[in-house]
Amino acid sequence: MIALKGVSKGYDAVSAVENVDLTIPDGSIFGIIGRSGAGKSTLLRVMSLLEAPDAGEVFYGDERVDTLRGNALLQRRRRMGMIFQNFNLLGSRNVALNIAYPLEIAGLHKRQIHERVDELLELVDIQDKRKAHIRELSGGQKQRVAIARALAAKPEVLFCDEATSALDPQTTRSILALIRDLHGKLGLTVILITHQMEVIRAVCQDVAVMEAGRIVESGSVQAVFEAPKTTAAKELIGG
Repeated sequence: MIALKGVSKGYDAVSAVENVDLTIPDGSIFGIIGRSGAGKSTLLRVMSLLEAPDAGEVFYGDERVDTLRGNALLQRRRRMGMIFQNFNLLGSRNVALNIAYPLEIAGLHKRQIHERVDELLELVDIQDKRKAHIRELSGGQKQRVAIARALAAKPEVLFCDEATSALDPQTTRSILALIRDLHGKLGLTVILITHQMEVIRAVCQDVAVMEAGRIVESGSVQAVFEAPKTTAAKELIGG
């Protein structure tokens, strides 16, 4: 379980996240939705320990993690995976070497890396792209490589920051189906940040709606879709 208690974060006197309380159940696919500038990506950066909050607390289970530093912080981050809208792949490396990169950093033996890369290529269904260069891949294939790399170190949590925003509708559906499948196979907790309500509806179990740095509504996806309580949720559902 991930829990945020009174979390706030700002930049240059501008408040991006303000007094957020949020609980994400272990093993869930949880969506955080809001329009551009709502604060959702900043919230993700705090949740994933890329940035410390200005105020408030972040817990993973019973452990407070926003105060971790040094090796303890590094070890905790290694238990998370992240994928992004722009893929963040290394153009100088082929597919297999992109996936291998976090395993190399972790100091695994070459044989272990090779075996794990093979597993991951099969898991995301791009076995035939092992030696392909990144520039040769479609957007959907690039995101599959990014997902494989994010899963390389066997994380407990997968953060997805607008992971389908750069993809066409058909490719978006295939990537969401893959995320849903991986969630079931691996028992991951998946946290999905998006501005697209159709993405939330397709894959998430619960959702929190953000507006102006605050959580203004949360609940099951079904409940929020059927009876949105806030203007922000109604506007997002309406388009």
